[in-house]
Amino acid sequence: QVQLVESGGGLVQAGGSLRLSCAATGRTFSRYALGWFRQAPGKEREFVAAINWSDDSTSYADSVKGRFTISRDNAKNTVYLQMNNLKPEDTAVYYCAADPAQLWHQGYWGQGTQVTVSS
Repeated sequence: QVQLVESGGGLVQAGGSLRLSCAATGRTFSRYALGWFRQAPGKEREFVAAINWSDDSTSYADSVKGRFTISRDNAKNTVYLQMNNLKPEDTAVYYCAADPAQLWHQGYWGQGTQVTVSS
């Protein structure tokens, strides 16, 4: 059974940092693109960042560029999201996802981890 399990969420003050992790079990994701998404209360789920499998190229939402960094460790089957200079508007449930071609709706998803940024 394939599982993606996020961890590292929590409560942090504005300007602080958190590092999210997403560990995959059940299969190897070395040939999958890995991504992070978030959903704030009353809003739709939105893309945050992604990392490709072939060349580790990355992409980010404009709202997080320069503050968030996505990385992966294929040996550990884990993807990370380093979040710096957090803002209250970053408050959301963060989800990781995996898909070979970044067709996220067809891929695997985790259950989410809550990130709350206080002002």
